[in-house]
Amino acid sequence: MRTFEGLNLDDSTFRALRIILDAWDEGTECGVPGEQMAYAALFTALTDLVGQFGEDAVQRLVQGLEQRVLLGEFTANRTRQ
Repeated sequence: MRTFEGLNLDDSTFRALRIILDAWDEGTECGVPGEQMAYAALFTALTDLVGQFGEDAVQRLVQGLEQRVLLGEFTANRTRQ
């Protein structure tokens, strides 16, 4: 079970996350490997963002993700000291 510390359960961001996670669970339950779900989600997200904001803005966003990944922002089940 996933927990969402600090999220307002009525917030549209939480609702969107819940919908995506439910779809993710359904895909993996149907035998789709997690890696394929991840690539499909990234492709869908980046395609939508490029359509809304353009390639330059998405390039800046993606460049900023490197440091966030290295800092552990997207690491599940990590302990903070």
